[in-house]
Amino acid sequence: MAATAVIFSILLLLGPSLSASASPSPYLSAATLLQNYQNMLSTFKIFVYTPSKPFDFTDAPASLFYNSLLRSPFVTQNPSEAHLFFVPFSHDTSTRSLSRIIKELRNNFPYWNRALGADHFFLSPAGIDYSSDRNILELKKNSVQISIFPVTSGYFIPHKDISLPPFSTVLPDENLTKTSFLGYLKWDGKTEPNLVNELKKHGDFLVEEKSKQLNYMRRAKESKFCLFLYHGEVAWMAEAMALGCVPVVIVDRPIQDLPLMDVLRWSDVALLVAVPRGGAERLKQVLNGVSEEKYLEMRELGVAASRHLVWNEEPQPLDAFHMVIYQLWLRRHVVRYARREFV
Repeated sequence: MAATAVIFSILLLLGPSLSASASPSPYLSAATLLQNYQNMLSTFKIFVYTPSKPFDFTDAPASLFYNSLLRSPFVTQNPSEAHLFFVPFSHDTSTRSLSRIIKELRNNFPYWNRALGADHFFLSPAGIDYSSDRNILELKKNSVQISIFPVTSGYFIPHKDISLPPFSTVLPDENLTKTSFLGYLKWDGKTEPNLVNELKKHGDFLVEEKSKQLNYMRRAKESKFCLFLYHGEVAWMAEAMALGCVPVVIVDRPIQDLPLMDVLRWSDVALLVAVPRGGAERLKQVLNGVSEEKYLEMRELGVAASRHLVWNEEPQPLDAFHMVIYQLWLRRHVVRYARREFV
Protein backbone atom coordinates (compact mmCIF):
# COMPACT_ATOMS: atom_id res chain seq x y z
CA MET A 1 0.00 0.00 0.00
CA ALA A 2 1.31 3.47 -0.85
CA ALA A 3 2.53 5.62 2.04
CA THR A 4 -0.20 8.23 1.48
CA ALA A 5 -2.90 5.57 1.58
CA VAL A 6 -1.50 4.20 4.83
CA ILE A 7 -1.45 7.67 6.38
CA PHE A 8 -5.03 8.26 5.22
CA SER A 9 -6.15 4.98 6.80
CA ILE A 10 -4.51 5.93 10.10
CA LEU A 11 -6.09 9.37 10.09
CA LEU A 12 -9.51 7.85 9.52
CA LEU A 13 -9.08 5.58 12.52
CA LEU A 14 -7.24 7.87 14.92
CA GLY A 15 -8.18 11.34 13.73
CA PRO A 16 -11.03 11.89 16.23
CA SER A 17 -8.66 11.04 19.09
CA LEU A 18 -6.12 13.70 18.15
CA SER A 19 -8.08 16.88 18.67
CA ALA A 20 -8.09 18.75 21.96
CA SER A 21 -11.86 18.33 22.31
CA ALA A 22 -11.89 14.68 21.33
CA SER A 23 -13.95 12.15 23.22
CA PRO A 24 -12.00 9.53 25.19
CA SER A 25 -9.97 7.10 23.11
CA PRO A 26 -8.76 3.56 23.90
CA TYR A 27 -5.12 4.54 23.27
CA LEU A 28 -2.41 5.38 25.76
CA SER A 29 -1.47 8.16 23.33
CA ALA A 30 -3.11 8.38 19.93
CA ALA A 31 -0.77 11.16 18.76
CA THR A 32 2.33 9.15 19.70
CA LEU A 33 0.94 6.07 18.00
CA LEU A 34 0.25 7.98 14.80
CA GLN A 35 3.75 9.43 14.64
CA ASN A 36 5.61 6.28 15.65
CA TYR A 37 3.55 4.03 13.40
CA GLN A 38 4.47 6.00 10.30
CA ASN A 39 8.14 6.07 11.34
CA MET A 40 7.99 2.31 11.82
CA LEU A 41 6.58 1.74 8.33
CA SER A 42 9.31 3.89 6.83
CA THR A 43 12.41 2.71 8.63
CA PHE A 44 12.00 -0.45 10.74
CA LYS A 45 14.21 -3.35 9.66
CA ILE A 46 14.45 -6.88 11.01
CA PHE A 47 17.09 -9.47 10.18
CA VAL A 48 15.84 -13.07 10.29
CA TYR A 49 18.32 -15.84 10.99
CA THR A 50 17.87 -18.88 8.74
CA PRO A 51 16.41 -21.85 10.66
CA SER A 52 18.03 -25.26 10.23
CA LYS A 53 14.88 -26.49 8.45
CA PRO A 54 11.51 -24.97 7.41
CA PHE A 55 8.71 -25.13 9.96
CA ASP A 56 5.45 -23.47 10.93
CA PHE A 57 3.44 -23.02 14.10
CA THR A 58 0.22 -24.89 14.90
CA ASP A 59 -1.43 -21.96 16.70
CA ALA A 60 -3.23 -19.56 14.36
CA PRO A 61 -1.92 -16.28 15.83
CA ALA A 62 1.67 -17.54 15.94
CA SER A 63 1.48 -18.95 12.42
CA LEU A 64 -0.05 -15.77 11.01
CA PHE A 65 2.52 -13.58 12.70
CA TYR A 66 5.45 -15.76 11.64
CA ASN A 67 4.43 -16.05 7.99
CA SER A 68 3.38 -12.42 7.75
CA LEU A 69 6.74 -11.35 9.14
CA LEU A 70 8.68 -13.43 6.63
CA ARG A 71 6.72 -11.85 3.75
CA SER A 72 6.79 -8.33 5.14
CA PRO A 73 8.84 -5.33 3.95
CA PHE A 74 10.31 -5.11 7.45
CA VAL A 75 12.67 -8.02 6.74
CA THR A 76 16.12 -7.09 5.49
CA GLN A 77 18.90 -9.24 4.09
CA ASN A 78 21.47 -6.73 5.34
CA PRO A 79 22.06 -7.27 9.08
CA SER A 80 24.02 -4.03 9.35
CA GLU A 81 20.82 -2.01 8.87
CA ALA A 82 18.67 -4.14 11.18
CA HIS A 83 17.17 -2.71 14.35
CA LEU A 84 16.25 -6.14 15.69
CA PHE A 85 17.19 -9.76 14.98
CA PHE A 86 14.63 -12.59 14.89
CA VAL A 87 15.61 -16.06 16.14
CA PRO A 88 13.19 -18.57 14.57
CA PHE A 89 12.68 -22.01 16.08
CA SER A 90 9.81 -24.48 16.20
CA HIS A 91 7.42 -24.57 19.16
CA ASP A 92 8.51 -28.14 19.95
CA THR A 93 12.25 -27.37 20.05
CA SER A 94 13.88 -29.12 23.00
CA THR A 95 15.85 -27.26 25.65
CA ARG A 96 19.09 -28.82 24.44
CA SER A 97 18.41 -27.89 20.81
CA LEU A 98 17.46 -24.33 21.77
CA SER A 99 20.69 -23.94 23.71
CA ARG A 100 22.61 -25.15 20.67
CA ILE A 101 20.84 -22.61 18.43
CA ILE A 102 21.88 -19.71 20.66
CA LYS A 103 25.42 -21.05 20.98
CA GLU A 104 25.73 -21.18 17.19
CA LEU A 105 24.48 -17.59 16.90
CA ARG A 106 27.05 -16.53 19.46
CA ASN A 107 29.89 -18.29 17.70
CA ASN A 108 28.98 -17.72 14.05
CA PHE A 109 27.60 -14.15 14.06
CA PRO A 110 28.77 -10.95 15.76
CA TYR A 111 25.30 -9.65 16.62
CA TRP A 112 24.33 -11.66 19.69
CA ASN A 113 27.39 -10.69 21.72
CA ARG A 114 26.93 -6.94 21.15
CA ALA A 115 23.99 -6.82 23.56
CA LEU A 116 23.91 -10.40 24.87
CA GLY A 117 20.74 -10.93 22.84
CA ALA A 118 18.90 -7.78 23.99
CA ASP A 119 18.30 -6.67 20.38
CA HIS A 120 16.93 -10.10 19.47
CA PHE A 121 13.41 -11.51 19.70
CA PHE A 122 11.81 -14.92 19.34
CA LEU A 123 8.36 -16.43 18.97
CA SER A 124 7.31 -19.09 21.46
CA PRO A 125 3.51 -19.57 21.69
CA ALA A 126 3.64 -20.97 25.23
CA GLY A 127 6.70 -19.02 26.36
CA ILE A 128 9.90 -20.43 27.84
CA ASP A 129 10.87 -20.90 31.46
CA TYR A 130 14.10 -19.96 33.18
CA SER A 131 17.01 -22.36 32.88
CA SER A 132 20.46 -22.77 34.38
CA ASP A 133 21.81 -23.10 30.85
CA ARG A 134 23.70 -19.92 30.01
CA ASN A 135 22.39 -19.67 26.43
CA ILE A 136 18.74 -20.09 27.36
CA LEU A 137 19.12 -17.82 30.37
CA GLU A 138 20.38 -14.98 28.16
CA LEU A 139 17.57 -15.62 25.69
CA LYS A 140 14.98 -15.58 28.47
CA LYS A 141 16.30 -12.54 30.37
CA ASN A 142 17.49 -10.34 27.50
CA SER A 143 15.62 -11.14 24.28
CA VAL A 144 12.01 -10.13 23.62
CA GLN A 145 9.68 -13.10 23.87
CA ILE A 146 6.46 -13.13 21.83
CA SER A 147 3.81 -15.53 23.17
CA ILE A 148 0.08 -16.09 22.90
CA PHE A 149 -2.14 -14.52 25.56
CA PRO A 150 -2.58 -15.68 28.26
CA VAL A 151 0.97 -16.73 29.16
CA THR A 152 1.80 -19.19 31.92
CA SER A 153 2.79 -17.47 35.15
CA GLY A 154 6.58 -17.07 35.33
CA TYR A 155 6.99 -17.40 31.57
CA PHE A 156 6.41 -13.70 30.85
CA ILE A 157 8.58 -10.69 31.78
CA PRO A 158 6.52 -7.46 31.79
CA HIS A 159 7.80 -4.39 29.89
CA LYS A 160 10.06 -6.64 27.81
CA ASP A 161 7.92 -9.47 26.46
CA ILE A 162 4.91 -9.23 24.13
CA SER A 163 1.74 -11.30 23.91
CA LEU A 164 -0.08 -11.98 20.66
CA PRO A 165 -3.78 -11.13 20.56
CA PRO A 166 -5.98 -14.27 20.43
CA PHE A 167 -7.13 -15.26 16.97
CA SER A 168 -10.01 -13.12 15.74
CA THR A 169 -11.32 -12.16 12.31
CA VAL A 170 -14.44 -10.36 13.57
CA LEU A 171 -14.57 -6.75 12.40
CA PRO A 172 -15.96 -4.04 14.70
CA ASP A 173 -19.75 -3.89 14.72
CA GLU A 174 -20.89 -0.28 14.99
CA ASN A 175 -24.58 -1.28 15.22
CA LEU A 176 -24.77 -1.87 18.96
CA THR A 177 -28.02 -3.42 20.13
CA LYS A 178 -29.89 -3.32 23.42
CA THR A 179 -28.68 -6.01 25.84
CA SER A 180 -30.75 -8.67 27.59
CA PHE A 181 -28.23 -10.32 29.93
CA LEU A 182 -25.98 -8.77 32.56
CA GLY A 183 -23.17 -11.26 32.00
CA TYR A 184 -22.39 -14.06 29.57
CA LEU A 185 -19.79 -16.81 30.08
CA LYS A 186 -18.80 -19.23 27.35
CA TRP A 187 -17.44 -22.09 29.41
CA ASP A 188 -15.02 -24.69 28.06
CA GLY A 189 -16.71 -27.51 29.95
CA LYS A 190 -13.63 -28.46 31.95
CA THR A 191 -13.37 -28.54 35.74
CA GLU A 192 -15.77 -25.97 37.12
CA PRO A 193 -14.82 -23.52 39.88
CA ASN A 194 -17.51 -22.74 42.45
CA LEU A 195 -18.09 -19.40 40.77
CA VAL A 196 -19.13 -21.05 37.49
CA ASN A 197 -21.60 -23.29 39.32
CA GLU A 198 -23.10 -20.23 41.01
CA LEU A 199 -23.32 -18.28 37.76
CA LYS A 200 -25.23 -21.16 36.17
CA LYS A 201 -27.91 -20.86 38.84
CA HIS A 202 -28.10 -17.07 38.80
CA GLY A 203 -30.83 -15.46 36.71
CA ASP A 204 -28.74 -12.46 35.63
CA PHE A 205 -25.98 -14.56 34.08
CA LEU A 206 -25.94 -16.93 31.16
CA VAL A 207 -23.42 -19.77 31.03
CA GLU A 208 -23.14 -21.90 27.92
CA GLU A 209 -20.75 -24.73 27.21
CA LYS A 210 -19.01 -25.30 23.86
CA SER A 211 -21.35 -23.00 21.97
CA LYS A 212 -21.39 -22.86 18.21
CA GLN A 213 -19.79 -19.73 16.82
CA LEU A 214 -22.98 -18.04 15.63
CA ASN A 215 -24.62 -18.78 18.95
CA TYR A 216 -21.94 -17.27 21.17
CA MET A 217 -21.54 -14.27 18.88
CA ARG A 218 -25.28 -13.62 19.17
CA ARG A 219 -25.12 -14.08 22.94
CA ALA A 220 -22.24 -11.59 23.14
CA LYS A 221 -24.28 -8.94 21.32
CA GLU A 222 -27.17 -9.58 23.72
CA SER A 223 -25.04 -9.22 26.87
CA LYS A 224 -23.70 -6.15 28.66
CA PHE A 225 -20.61 -7.95 29.92
CA CYS A 226 -18.74 -11.02 28.70
CA LEU A 227 -17.02 -12.95 31.46
CA PHE A 228 -13.59 -14.52 31.09
CA LEU A 229 -11.76 -16.62 33.62
CA TYR A 230 -8.06 -15.82 33.26
CA HIS A 231 -6.33 -18.90 31.81
CA GLY A 232 -9.77 -20.20 30.90
CA GLU A 233 -11.75 -19.58 27.73
CA VAL A 234 -10.28 -16.16 26.82
CA ALA A 235 -9.53 -16.75 23.14
CA TRP A 236 -12.69 -14.93 21.98
CA MET A 237 -12.19 -11.76 24.07
CA ALA A 238 -11.31 -9.68 21.00
CA GLU A 239 -14.47 -10.93 19.26
CA ALA A 240 -16.58 -9.97 22.27
CA MET A 241 -15.16 -6.43 22.17
CA ALA A 242 -15.89 -6.13 18.45
CA LEU A 243 -19.51 -7.13 19.12
CA GLY A 244 -19.97 -4.50 21.82
CA CYS A 245 -19.70 -6.78 24.87
CA VAL A 246 -17.48 -5.30 27.60
CA PRO A 247 -14.94 -7.92 28.76
CA VAL A 248 -14.75 -8.78 32.46
CA VAL A 249 -11.59 -10.74 33.22
CA ILE A 250 -11.85 -12.59 36.53
CA VAL A 251 -8.38 -13.04 37.99
CA ASP A 252 -6.61 -14.06 41.18
CA ARG A 253 -3.53 -11.88 40.57
CA PRO A 254 -2.49 -8.80 38.56
CA ILE A 255 -2.46 -9.29 34.79
CA GLN A 256 0.70 -8.11 33.05
CA ASP A 257 0.50 -9.95 29.73
CA LEU A 258 -2.57 -8.41 28.07
CA PRO A 259 -2.10 -7.94 24.31
CA LEU A 260 -1.03 -4.52 23.02
CA MET A 261 -0.30 -3.13 26.47
CA ASP A 262 1.97 -0.53 24.83
CA VAL A 263 -0.94 0.69 22.70
CA LEU A 264 -4.29 0.24 24.46
CA ARG A 265 -5.54 1.61 27.76
CA TRP A 266 -7.12 -1.64 28.90
CA SER A 267 -8.65 -0.08 32.01
CA ASP A 268 -10.94 1.91 29.70
CA VAL A 269 -12.16 -1.05 27.63
CA ALA A 270 -12.31 -3.95 30.11
CA LEU A 271 -12.88 -4.71 33.77
CA LEU A 272 -10.31 -6.71 35.72
CA VAL A 273 -12.09 -8.21 38.70
CA ALA A 274 -10.57 -10.21 41.53
CA VAL A 275 -12.28 -13.54 42.14
CA PRO A 276 -15.28 -12.31 44.15
CA ARG A 277 -15.50 -13.72 47.68
CA GLY A 278 -19.24 -13.25 47.59
CA GLY A 279 -19.58 -15.38 44.49
CA ALA A 280 -22.08 -14.61 41.73
CA GLU A 281 -24.07 -12.18 43.85
CA ARG A 282 -20.97 -10.09 44.62
CA LEU A 283 -20.01 -10.12 40.94
CA LYS A 284 -23.49 -8.84 40.10
CA GLN A 285 -23.00 -5.96 42.54
CA VAL A 286 -19.65 -5.06 40.96
CA LEU A 287 -21.08 -5.03 37.44
CA ASN A 288 -24.19 -3.10 38.43
CA GLY A 289 -21.88 -0.60 40.10
CA VAL A 290 -20.62 0.52 36.69
CA SER A 291 -22.60 3.63 35.75
CA GLU A 292 -24.53 3.61 32.50
CA GLU A 293 -22.36 6.45 31.18
CA LYS A 294 -19.15 4.58 32.00
CA TYR A 295 -20.51 1.35 30.54
CA LEU A 296 -21.49 2.95 27.22
CA GLU A 297 -18.07 4.60 26.99
CA MET A 298 -16.27 1.29 27.63
CA ARG A 299 -18.47 -0.42 25.08
CA GLU A 300 -17.71 2.17 22.42
CA LEU A 301 -13.99 2.22 23.14
CA GLY A 302 -13.86 -1.58 23.14
CA VAL A 303 -15.35 -1.69 19.65
CA ALA A 304 -12.78 0.88 18.49
CA ALA A 305 -9.89 -1.02 20.09
CA SER A 306 -10.97 -4.35 18.61
CA ARG A 307 -9.90 -3.27 15.10
CA HIS A 308 -6.29 -3.67 16.30
CA LEU A 309 -6.93 -7.24 17.46
CA VAL A 310 -8.01 -8.59 14.06
CA TRP A 311 -5.75 -11.07 12.26
CA ASN A 312 -5.67 -11.07 8.46
CA GLU A 313 -4.12 -13.52 6.03
CA GLU A 314 -2.75 -10.46 4.25
CA PRO A 315 -1.86 -7.89 6.92
CA GLN A 316 -3.79 -4.62 6.85
CA PRO A 317 -2.83 -1.25 8.36
CA LEU A 318 -3.15 -1.16 12.16
CA ASP A 319 -4.26 -4.81 12.46
CA ALA A 320 -2.94 -7.32 14.99
CA PHE A 321 0.20 -8.10 12.99
CA HIS A 322 1.18 -4.46 12.60
CA MET A 323 0.45 -3.67 16.24
CA VAL A 324 2.77 -6.47 17.38
CA ILE A 325 5.42 -5.16 14.99
CA TYR A 326 4.80 -1.70 16.45
CA GLN A 327 5.53 -3.02 19.94
CA LEU A 328 8.78 -4.48 18.64
CA TRP A 329 9.57 -1.09 17.12
CA LEU A 330 9.20 0.48 20.57
CA ARG A 331 11.77 -2.01 21.88
CA ARG A 332 14.37 -1.39 19.20
CA HIS A 333 16.58 0.79 21.42
CA VAL A 334 18.81 -1.42 23.54
CA VAL A 335 22.02 -0.96 25.48
CA ARG A 336 24.85 -2.44 23.48
CA TYR A 337 27.30 -3.95 25.92
CA ALA A 338 31.00 -4.21 25.19
CA ARG A 339 31.79 -7.61 23.85
CA ARG A 340 32.81 -10.05 26.56
CA GLU A 341 34.79 -13.22 26.22
CA PHE A 342 33.69 -16.18 28.34
CA VAL A 343 35.71 -19.22 29.25
